[in-house]
Parts: sequence; C-alpha cells; structure tokens
Amino acid sequence: MAEETVNDDPIATVRDRVLAAALPLVPFDGWSQTTLDEAVRDAGVDPHEAKLAFPRGGVDLAVAFHRQGDAQMIAALSAADLAAMRIRDRVAFAVRTRLEIAAPYREAVRKGSSLFALPIYASDGARCVWETADHIWTALGDPSEDLNWYTKRTILAGVYSATVLYWLGDESEDFQLTWEFLDRRIEGVMQFEKMKAAVNNNPFGRLMMMAPNWLAAKIRKPNDERETGTPVDLPGGSMR
Repeated sequence: MAEETVNDDPIATVRDRVLAAALPLVPFDGWSQTTLDEAVRDAGVDPHEAKLAFPRGGVDLAVAFHRQGDAQMIAALSAADLAAMRIRDRVAFAVRTRLEIAAPYREAVRKGSSLFALPIYASDGARCVWETADHIWTALGDPSEDLNWYTKRTILAGVYSATVLYWLGDESEDFQLTWEFLDRRIEGVMQFEKMKAAVNNNPFGRLMMMAPNWLAAKIRKPNDERETGTPVDLPGGSMR
C-alpha cells in the first residue's frame, strides 16, 4: 500500500511520494500537519506542489491513503475469479481483501478512524466508506440502476464500517474473529433480502409493496463522471 504508482499526473505522483514517506510517521504523529511536513521533506517534494496535492493538509493525506487502498483492492478483485463465488462470498471476499491490503498499516487506519470521527471531518470519512462500498459493488458487476443502487451501497458501507472497527481491536490469529464477524453481518443482510423477496412473492405483500416498488423504480443512480466528464457531487462519484 505504501508503494508508489506510475502516474502521468504530476500531482498524483507527488501525492504517492509523500504518502509513501508519511506512512512510517503516522503511528507517531497521526494524520497531522506535522506528519505531512516531515513527509514532504523526506520525499524531497516541493512544498508548493505538496500544497496542491494536499490543500487541506493532513486530512487530505488520510483520504489519499484510503483511496490508494481502494485502488489496490479494485486491482485485486479484477484479477480474482469472482464468477465462481456466490454473491455473499464475493462480498465477503472483497471486504476481506480490502482489510488485508490495509493490514500492514493497521495503526494508520486506527489514526484515520479517530480523525474521521471528528465532526469537522465526519463527511470525509463517510465519503471514503461510501466510495469503498461503491467500488466493491461495481467490481462485483452490480447491475442496479434504481433505489437498489443506493440501498446496496448503504448496507455494505454499514457492514464495512462495523467490520473495520471490529478488526482494529482483533488480536486473534490471522484475524479469524474478524472474518467470523464479517460472515455474521453478511448473513444478517442476506436474511433481510430473503424476507424482502418473500414479501414481494406473496400476493398480499406484492399488493402492499406496489407503491413503494413503483417509487423505488423511479429513483436513478447518479451519472458516472467517467461517462459524462462532469464531476458528480453525489455518493458514488468516481475516485479522484
């Protein structure tokens, strides 16, 4: 996760270099301006370029760390044989892959969780978690276009957040207790989906759900920035 990536964008290159230099420092000074300043010096980066890469200081450094992990997860999922798995196993595999990528930097994740728990940065943390959920469902080939697009990501964001918090305190071998916790959370979601399907398959339930289902079908997912060329300030906008 600390490796620099080849990128034609000079600001992205600066971001990667500074992040690689910052990760050994984060366990001591957190995602702070102190860490950022020292990482800029260690990476030999021009401070003005660093300011362009991290205009808000340490919080942008923390966001860059999270998004780098997401990018590595996407690459890992694209190389995996997901078609051979059940949907619940695909989701569990994706979440586990994301945490295994972060495992060498668990203290950095802990510091990030504390930072994003602050009210001033709570929206940044929520956006990061939403992006992870969106990247997972996109990698799994989710075809949703309506309200289901939002509900799938909302539910997965909740599962992912809870699993991260459990994982941060897990001292079991190979995080076995975390994977069991993740399986239980996914099982709970699957039971809810089964109940929803049973209601819609029941004639009376289908009648009761006719209006909600009609309304849900009218809700559309946000446009993809990659398709329109215009940034979307909505959950699920592409990773910047």
